[in-house]
Amino acid sequence: MTDARGNSRPNGGVPARHTPGTPCWVSLMVHGLDATEEFYGALFGWEFRPGPRQLGPYVRALLDGREVAGMGVLPPDRDLPVAWTPYFASDDVDLTADAVRSCGGTIGVGPLDAADAGRLAVGLDPSGAVFGIWQPEASPGTAVTGVPGTPAWNELTTFESARVAKFYATVFGYDEEPAPSVDAGHVTLRLGGRPVAGVHGVGGALPRERGPHWTTYFTVSDTDDAVDRVLRLGGRLLTPAHDTAHGRAALVADPEGARFAVVGSPR
Repeated sequence: MTDARGNSRPNGGVPARHTPGTPCWVSLMVHGLDATEEFYGALFGWEFRPGPRQLGPYVRALLDGREVAGMGVLPPDRDLPVAWTPYFASDDVDLTADAVRSCGGTIGVGPLDAADAGRLAVGLDPSGAVFGIWQPEASPGTAVTGVPGTPAWNELTTFESARVAKFYATVFGYDEEPAPSVDAGHVTLRLGGRPVAGVHGVGGALPRERGPHWTTYFTVSDTDDAVDRVLRLGGRLLTPAHDTAHGRAALVADPEGARFAVVGSPR
């Protein structure tokens, strides 16, 4: 795992657009938007402003005035999971959607315009994991990274890594870097020589109720303090904080059950 920054600058500079294939946005669809805003506002210091409403009520989360994520309301007539979804940048979302279909994935939403912000589609990879595609116009996506409260990494948990990694590599132009033999089920997806996302095949250890899914990691200044805040705000701890080569991490869930991870700097 590493910081997937695309063209964003740690000092807050905003790029014209993210390199195609770069994770450029994360979005959460929930039932109760007001309560979700309160949770993440208290946890990460986010503020919110209205966003495009093509899919219903939607807000953009801002940190120090810069966009970092989005949140919307699940349509009442759709049985969809409450989950964070990563979006990958594209210069032509329609062509990328065609590539998704030709490589064995499906497109569940779009492609459609999000007002003047850009154009999007939501797809499923061959294993059933949900991801998004974003073609920017007025909004390039996440405008700041590398500071607490911003997305740091996206990791796909699936049954088998090789076939699914090949799907993303073909659609988005990634290079695949298999992990050492001690973790043969893990593949790092690289773009322009740098890691941008991970694919972790866990076989039968994948919970049936979850299925294949992406997990977004958010940077925090102190992982243990962040876990304490999650619990005080009504969330849950799913995997206790533990030290990794990339920092101290923990898997948590918000009050509606959306899973995400928090990761601090290595000690």
